[in-house]
Amino acid sequence: MSHAPGLGSARPTRAPPGQTRRRFDRSLAQLPLAAAGGRVRGVAETDTQPTNNVAGTASRPLRIFISAAELSGDRHAAELIHAIRAERPDASFFGVAGPGMQKAGCESIEDFTARATMLVGAVRLAGHAFRLVRRVGQLVREQRPDLAIVVDSPALHLPMARHIRAAGCPVLYYIAPQLWAWAPWRIRKLRRRVDQMAVILPFEEAYFRQRGVDARFVGHPLITQLSRESSSAESVEQLRALGRPLVACLPGSRRHVVEEVLPGQIEAARAIAESYPSAGFVFAAANEASATMIRAALEGAPVRWRLEVGRNADVLSAADFALCASGTATLEVAWHGVPMIVMYNGSKWGYRLVGRWLITTPHLSLVNILAGRRIVPEFMPYYTSVRPIVDEALAILGSPERQARMKADLQTVIRSLGTEDAARQTAKMVIERCSCRS
Repeated sequence: MSHAPGLGSARPTRAPPGQTRRRFDRSLAQLPLAAAGGRVRGVAETDTQPTNNVAGTASRPLRIFISAAELSGDRHAAELIHAIRAERPDASFFGVAGPGMQKAGCESIEDFTARATMLVGAVRLAGHAFRLVRRVGQLVREQRPDLAIVVDSPALHLPMARHIRAAGCPVLYYIAPQLWAWAPWRIRKLRRRVDQMAVILPFEEAYFRQRGVDARFVGHPLITQLSRESSSAESVEQLRALGRPLVACLPGSRRHVVEEVLPGQIEAARAIAESYPSAGFVFAAANEASATMIRAALEGAPVRWRLEVGRNADVLSAADFALCASGTATLEVAWHGVPMIVMYNGSKWGYRLVGRWLITTPHLSLVNILAGRRIVPEFMPYYTSVRPIVDEALAILGSPERQARMKADLQTVIRSLGTEDAARQTAKMVIERCSCRS
């Protein structure tokens, strides 16, 4: 299994003598978007394994705690619940569950996805997360499940995993924290808090195993989801009638990402339209909240545009080219074989003062990280002008050879993510781990 280039070795550090180890990690102040976990006071950490607090697991129904903090994680967790039940129909689930998980039959003690999508302050969200992780620890201690599964969202789930393991329950982490990208020194914390990881990027298994974390590559859940989707031929033709070339603009799903990316995409669309007067632009909104923001920003824009909500399969099946916010959406664009530019306009000073010291990968967009080289142009973590973005877009649109090469490279990236059902492979890990505890 190959490595992503530029992934440095972890260098765990010990806290200075006398420094308290019972403080709540400051990263929770950025929930649910932060990519790091923290400590929660009141629970001491050790490197010992959780005690086997149940007996006769194989001879009685499974009881599993599961937690997801964002809507994407809720979707992946719901699929995992179905996959586990396919192997063990007797399994029951409780935990921090969004609407998808609840529909799959999980008893919800809290829907954190509702808070994650609300416009609440970071301090309020962090305060609630602090109380929630302590509550989960106590609940696990009382209910004594066979296994705890946490999905993505490490800012919430690494502190939660600490409480869960202290309660004597093993932890399986599905969709790993991307420590290889910016926080390799946190590996020691991860080793203490997690028993096993189901990772979704091909190089992660070797990366984490080499650093003492039991990890298994299960494939990417997005591949399974996309393979089940289909586009409407009628909708695709209607979108193509808007103009050619047809440029898809995907500004992201989270409010702050849309605010940072959308203005640059609209400005780039105007410039592209000057060179391609017949071009059409279709903006893809992840939800109605994003659609409202996009519609307001496009009012009066001197381009032919259309807004689609939750119809990425149609949009990308019709598109000739895409301007895409950095994130998982780049894999969706890659799946459809659409040449793209990845863009993200965060804080320049935030990157210069902090980010450049933390980021350890030579590439920032996921498709380039997976390829191990720059197969698509990326303008991130910030840009000061859209002119270079426009110049790249025009160069790609004017070069069929470059488009063909980019499509072939994107297909290679998608193949690297595997064809297996990630939820089913993770379910097998769950059953194996629970069987070992019998």
